[in-house]
Amino acid sequence: MTARAMKIGLIVLAVINVFALAAVATMAVSLNRIENRVEEQRRPGRGDRGPWEAMAALSPETRDRVKTTLRESALAARPDFEEARTARKAALSRALETPYDGAAVRALLASSREAEMRGRSRIEDDTTALLDTLTVEERAAVAPLLSRHGPRGRGGRD
Repeated sequence: MTARAMKIGLIVLAVINVFALAAVATMAVSLNRIENRVEEQRRPGRGDRGPWEAMAALSPETRDRVKTTLRESALAARPDFEEARTARKAALSRALETPYDGAAVRALLASSREAEMRGRSRIEDDTTALLDTLTVEERAAVAPLLSRHGPRGRGGRD
């Protein structure tokens, strides 16, 4: 092996080691950030408790009644959301067709919006009717469910 080949080999080896070191450092920093986030989420008394966590303070009977009412409401609204989803998929299919029919796509999207609004309205009406039956403290625990994102919080579909 010539001296030139050894120099090139050493340079390549040094570059590979630098990349490996950078990868390890990046992984360590990322892992530290993830651990901090998990720890922050598990910390008791944090200000942004989710709606389901707040409902844990309710009596078991009230909590069961709230969950049952909300489940029944969601099941009743399911056909509206399925209709909205189907209309939106149909609109996407129509949008990709040749020739393009903008009126049909707009009509399908309008139908999808109407169905989704029916479903949302049903759930919101059922939730507000439920709130009528609760005490002030119970309403404070349940009312956050009226937020647009619902119990999924930051990760929910909307």
